[in-house]
Amino acid sequence: MKRSRFSEEQIIGMIKKQETGMPTAEVCRKHGISSASFSKYKAKYGGMLSQ
Repeated sequence: MKRSRFSEEQIIGMIKKQETGMPTAEVCRKHGISSASFSKYKAKYGGMLSQ
């Protein structure tokens, strides 16, 4: 199985930036990921933000 380029903490940080108002396209461009990857990360790690 392929290992992720980003740690869980980094992915959660990206999601937090997007939820605080930064446009999704800008977050993706800044970190070098596609919007599809961001959506996949958000689906997987989005529930961890409230913990």
